[in-house]
This record gives sequence, C-alpha cells and structure tokens, in this order.
Amino acid sequence: MDIDMTDVTLHIDEALDTDQLEHLESRLRAQEGVISVGRRPDRPHLMVVEYNPRRATGERILSTVRSDGLHAELIGL
Repeated sequence: MDIDMTDVTLHIDEALDTDQLEHLESRLRAQEGVISVGRRPDRPHLMVVEYNPRRATGERILSTVRSDGLHAELIGL
C-alpha cells in the first residue's frame, strides 16, 4: 500500500507541561489523516506532525492547536 506523507513542524509559543503536551498530541493524532506526532523532550515547544496531504492540511493541524487557546506557527515551509 502506497501512502502519501508529508510533515509540518509546529512552534508552540506557550511553555506546556508534560500533561498539556500529551493532551495536545492526542488531539492531533485523533485528526483524520494524521499519521504520527513527535517531539523531543529537550525542545518541548516544537512538534513534528506527519500526515497524509490527501486527508489533512497544515492549516487544519494549526487550527487544532489554536482551538485549544494556544499560540503557534508552522515553521520550515
């Protein structure tokens, strides 16, 4: 099976604790088309989201983050 994949890096402005980061990861993973969400413990303000561009968009992913009242940007586009 061939799956289209791309990724986007999110920069989250707020300093989130582990529980908040895990909640955000869960919300992102629940989105249709999202394949994986990754972050490094030493850079908690950055998340890399891999997704199928036929089913999701970077803007929709960013919208999910902002709908939680967070401030974030897409970087590296």
